[in-house]
Amino acid sequence: MILRTILGCILVTFSAITWAADPNWPNKPIRMLLGYAPGGGSDIVARLVAKQLGERLGQNVLVENHPGAGGTIAIDLAAKANPDGYTLYFAPSAHASTAAIRPKLPYDPVNDFTWISMVTTYPIAFTVLPGSKFNNLSDFLQAAKNEPGKYTYSSVGVGSAMHLVGEWTFSEANVNVVHVPFKGGTQPFQELLGGRIDVMIDTMTLTASLLKDKRVKLLATTAPKGASPVANAQTVADLFPSVTYESWLGVAGPPNMPVEIIERINKEVRAILSDADFKQRLIDFGGKPYASSPMEFKARVARDIESLSKVAQRQNIRPE
Repeated sequence: MILRTILGCILVTFSAITWAADPNWPNKPIRMLLGYAPGGGSDIVARLVAKQLGERLGQNVLVENHPGAGGTIAIDLAAKANPDGYTLYFAPSAHASTAAIRPKLPYDPVNDFTWISMVTTYPIAFTVLPGSKFNNLSDFLQAAKNEPGKYTYSSVGVGSAMHLVGEWTFSEANVNVVHVPFKGGTQPFQELLGGRIDVMIDTMTLTASLLKDKRVKLLATTAPKGASPVANAQTVADLFPSVTYESWLGVAGPPNMPVEIIERINKEVRAILSDADFKQRLIDFGGKPYASSPMEFKARVARDIESLSKVAQRQNIRPE
């Protein structure tokens, strides 16, 4: 066993040295794995990043969609890819929520990846129709307390960040609000329009344009207290300080990527995020540009898995 461990360490070290020894990286296209179908918010941002990153590296960066199984198909492919810098993983915060409700995965959700840099963060939003009698989250929680089980809220699936944040909020408020899961896309909004759900919980990447067009009314966001992206809007943390959550998107890769490549990609991501036009594109999507160090990104992933796991365990939330 000891000999096997020593040999394993030697092989890992040799692999890293071998990849790092290639002074011509990159000399061919780079693929960027994503666990969602084309056209969604994560896919749009991934393609924006891939285009800019490719221009800066002098090679095409091609987004490769592998939807299904809660994103775990793409995640598993990324975890098992060669760490040569030619396979990247565009990581969504669903990476953490999936790990929170699936303790048995074919990969370690933190240590089987190289966390290179975050790209953007954005809070979760609680919204209702413009004509709703509720003007903020406090109004809604009071009504839910007066009539337990009467009101409903949507998410894009059991165990999604929206579901976990909803349960986290309503458990802190000690109210019974019925969860109605959907498969994603615009279906929750269509159900809200039809009056079949009372509150839509979704990311600001979806909600920002709806708010701009005044098609929904904002009750609250899960941004840190006093940091809502919408002026004068209530945050959940105003009522329950422990409930703070921001989704994120970032660039990662397989474990044991060479330090030189990690540093190069991190440098280029920071340069991309310093561009005024690119920053505005992210803001228009409801996000906030956010470059990070690899260590900061890894710590964020671990922290989110821990906090969401506590919610899942407390509320007995399991994958369907």
